[in-house]
Amino acid sequence: MLRTYLDFEKPVAEIEAKIEELQALAEASGADAISQGVELSRLKTKAEAQLAAIYAKLDPWQKAQVARHQDRPHFRDYVAALVTDFLELSGDRNYGEDAAILGGTGKFLGRACVVLGHEKGRTTSDRLRHNFGMARPEGYRKAVRLMDLADRFQLPVITFVDTAGAYPGIGAEERGQGEAIARSTERCLTLGVPMVSVITGEGGSGGAIAIAAANKVLMLEHSIYAVISPEGAASILYKKKEGDEPKADRVKEVANSMRITAQDLLELGVIDQIVAEPMGGAHREPAAAIASVGAAIASALDAFAEFDQNQIRHQRRDRFLAIGRFEEEVSVSA
Repeated sequence: MLRTYLDFEKPVAEIEAKIEELQALAEASGADAISQGVELSRLKTKAEAQLAAIYAKLDPWQKAQVARHQDRPHFRDYVAALVTDFLELSGDRNYGEDAAILGGTGKFLGRACVVLGHEKGRTTSDRLRHNFGMARPEGYRKAVRLMDLADRFQLPVITFVDTAGAYPGIGAEERGQGEAIARSTERCLTLGVPMVSVITGEGGSGGAIAIAAANKVLMLEHSIYAVISPEGAASILYKKKEGDEPKADRVKEVANSMRITAQDLLELGVIDQIVAEPMGGAHREPAAAIASVGAAIASALDAFAEFDQNQIRHQRRDRFLAIGRFEEEVSVSA
């Protein structure tokens, strides 16, 4: 299996390269199966231990790289595995279609629902067609249309978030990018049906929150969620002149101080649950990662089985009002 390794995974890459060489040599030469099996077992154990050691101490910048890995499951992968009878609905009924956000109706593990999310694409042509998951206004207006449909027919909404942010192009701004994001966020908050969102890769700025203002926000273990990318923040803080790019160590420094990881965001109350990934990240075992996400979504939806529309709206409102709330102790002297 051809793998793409991140820079910090080089020790694992070297061991797994030896495993592949040994397997190829054994097949070609017909070497003693017992001795080859012992050596392969030793190398595989070593690789697993090395991978576990690396992933046990990932820093935020390394997690950002994992979150962006090209082999992580995408929206279409989740739909193919978890949703049956999926009927994709296109267009915003106003301007056009935006393939950066896909969505439609289907049955999530047998439960009728509306599902939508960002799609980055895999091949070069796919990425261009999906605009790397960076939606334009029509993408968010399509999301509103789908949420209206869900509210009308009392269908729960499931969203998968994976975007660097909304597309910042001139055309998008001319067509009302900010207003479209605000309307989509507002529609999330006013839904009378349960909404569960999963941050599966990157959760970038308003482009993410526009379809993630949900009753329950789940986040994969090595995903990131932030108001701006580490590169964008470093550029604002450390760019000396127009056209300069911040140095790599500056980007890492900023990432490490932004609190963008699932563990930080759970502590801050921004998300509700971390979904564990297979050792080495979701890109190593996509099927296992997708199954874990499916189980977490099902559990989250079950929690709202007895809620009426007002209770659903109140729970969502209270959830977001609670973010950042703190109590200050005031001492009164006699």
